[in-house]
Amino acid sequence: MSEPLLRVTGLKKHFAVKGGLLSREVGRVHAVDGVSFAVNRGETLGLVGESGCGKSTTARCVLRLIEPSEGEIAFDGQDMRGLSGGDLRAMRRNMQIVFQDPFASLNPRMTVGAILGEAFTIHALTSSASERDDRVASLLVKVGLKAEHMRRYPHEFSGGQRQRIVIARALAVEPKFIVCDEPVSALDVSIQAQVINLLEDLQAELNLTYLFVAHDLSVVEHISDRVAVMYLGRIVELADASDLYRHPQHPYTQALLSAVPVPDPKVKRKRIRLQGDVPSPMNPPRGCHFHTRCPIAEPRCRETAPELKQVSSEHFVACHLA
Repeated sequence: MSEPLLRVTGLKKHFAVKGGLLSREVGRVHAVDGVSFAVNRGETLGLVGESGCGKSTTARCVLRLIEPSEGEIAFDGQDMRGLSGGDLRAMRRNMQIVFQDPFASLNPRMTVGAILGEAFTIHALTSSASERDDRVASLLVKVGLKAEHMRRYPHEFSGGQRQRIVIARALAVEPKFIVCDEPVSALDVSIQAQVINLLEDLQAELNLTYLFVAHDLSVVEHISDRVAVMYLGRIVELADASDLYRHPQHPYTQALLSAVPVPDPKVKRKRIRLQGDVPSPMNPPRGCHFHTRCPIAEPRCRETAPELKQVSSEHFVACHLA
């Protein structure tokens, strides 16, 4: 196989918590706690887990929108953490992001044409205003909107249309890799399907690579080639989408999938109910982070953190009992 487009090794992000009169550090939030994965060219890697497990923080660290505390990030064979200034800006032409809330990520005082045109101006991709307008119009048509929409403001569009504008902005610089940070969670179900289909069509047409962050397991199953499951800052399972959904190995993954609604009323699925709450990332448990809620935990789970080990072809699990 060719070298992955993105390789992340031992990624950590800890946020300092300060308090007291002198604002001293009183603790640390272990948002991402030693994450490793790779994304191959042209594929979609889904990143799933409960809210607060570190999915979005991981994605933003990859793009260096947030500076990692530790770890290595290699994009297209180049060390991302060693870049700064103009070198980092040049690299970001190849890496873009689609945020969860399209309205919050669009400047309400700018027209759509100005918002999309910014990308061409910043990276000096057009030589004249007319060329820039032509490329903006082409982008809008590519994502299913009309060229004349460039003269409108964000508040004049529906949620699904705004997300198409955000996708068009990400495509403006012709990237290789796009982080989709819960891009459909704020949309109606019918609109979700349209946006997912658009992302798939664009991927096939432009040979894009996606890191798709979401908590909706049915959406992730539909769009992803492989899926990584996160719990409290760590990846606990990584596998091909079909393999993971049919044969989940980690107790946490099994519990998540048992909660997915089944549209056929004749099909009965055993519901796995986890006890207790998710521990605080300020004080994560020793050993396996999941052992406080795991129905099959053993004494060694409380002492030793399991490594992400291979249990079958392309299927990795961080569990002593797998």
